[in-house]
Amino acid sequence: MFASLAISIGLQMILPFPYGLVVSMAIFIAFPMLLRKRYMGRMGGSGDSGTGGGFFGMNSGGTGVRYMCLVCSNKHKGGACPRCGSKMQRPDF
Repeated sequence: MFASLAISIGLQMILPFPYGLVVSMAIFIAFPMLLRKRYMGRMGGSGDSGTGGGFFGMNSGGTGVRYMCLVCSNKHKGGACPRCGSKMQRPDF
């Protein structure tokens, strides 16, 4: 961030007022986006796709979230429990 701040201040000294302000705002917006894209590329996911990465890498397995019924302890996917019909459930990772 200090590099983008130094570049922005340097450009504001060189360029006239409205142009320097526009360029510095563009740098403040583009620099974090580039850093995020580079970081997500290293982590194995992309910033704009729904797969890969995820919450602690859970979406990369493709299994999805399973739920455990709090009444009968049945493991199932989604909605109400197929065994007892209860909607009391917790996610089971």
